[in-house]
Amino acid sequence: MREWWLHVGLLCVPLIAVYLHIPPPQLSPALQNWRSTESYGPLGSSDVVLLLHGFPTSSYDWHKIWEPLTQRFNRVIALDFLGFGFSDKPRPHRYSIFEQASVVEALLSHLGLMDQRVNILSHDYGDTVALELLYRSDQNRTGHLTINSLCLSNGGIFPETHHPRLLQKVLKDAGFLSPVLTRLCNFMVFSRGIGDVFGPYTQPTEAEFWDMWTGVRFNEGNLVMDSILQYINQRLKHRDRWVGALTSTFVPLHIIYGPMDPVNPHPDFIRLYQKLVQRSTVSVLDEHISHYPQLEDPMGFMNAYFNFINSF
Repeated sequence: MREWWLHVGLLCVPLIAVYLHIPPPQLSPALQNWRSTESYGPLGSSDVVLLLHGFPTSSYDWHKIWEPLTQRFNRVIALDFLGFGFSDKPRPHRYSIFEQASVVEALLSHLGLMDQRVNILSHDYGDTVALELLYRSDQNRTGHLTINSLCLSNGGIFPETHHPRLLQKVLKDAGFLSPVLTRLCNFMVFSRGIGDVFGPYTQPTEAEFWDMWTGVRFNEGNLVMDSILQYINQRLKHRDRWVGALTSTFVPLHIIYGPMDPVNPHPDFIRLYQKLVQRSTVSVLDEHISHYPQLEDPMGFMNAYFNFINSF
């Protein structure tokens, strides 16, 4: 038995060593174009929408609805959070929702928009960042964003109805094994995990899977996934702060929900949302739409969002 484990260990060492030297995928033309895209409209425009993406992807999640948003708003702003997409991915680093919210505020300050009322459209991880921004905004403290409206989508805002994927649980709690596991996470593992949170009829194409994976691998982002995943624990620890901001605000609220979502499953999630957030309106999309509604049903997503925006 001891000799068997020795052979396994000797086999694993070169496999891991080989993986460490596999370069990240090259940027596709679509990603290169997205990276060079700038926000629309004049500086200081009062008709602004801010897009906050989810885990583990990037602002590229919004590319299918980018054009209709730019036709509706004077300015559309999308960023990659720290540790995601084309942003820096420092390690070791304690990633937090609070820091991401501060990054958003710093960006808007840099753009001269802190004195404007900003519409926020968020998804997944971005929902929690949006709730921290909402909490700060409602405290009426200087130096924080003023929110005109907030639209959430398929985020685990209630720890009691949130079901992280197995890989997320493993990476979050792996401890000293994290450096090994994050290095062993490859395209096959990633695409299978992401595919599981899309509906059976709305699966990404092979090229779209590769674009998502390329964003993760850029600047070795796969090596910080375990650190970023501590947001799951942060949601539990700060539930009262963030859910409290959602239930007490007077900012116009809406949620767009893909009901086939295994991460925030129907009907438990939406029932709790409607029970606790009674001032919010709700759009439930087609029953085959899952965790990434803006990618799976961009037209339905945009119709729901514009109906909300045009209602106030």
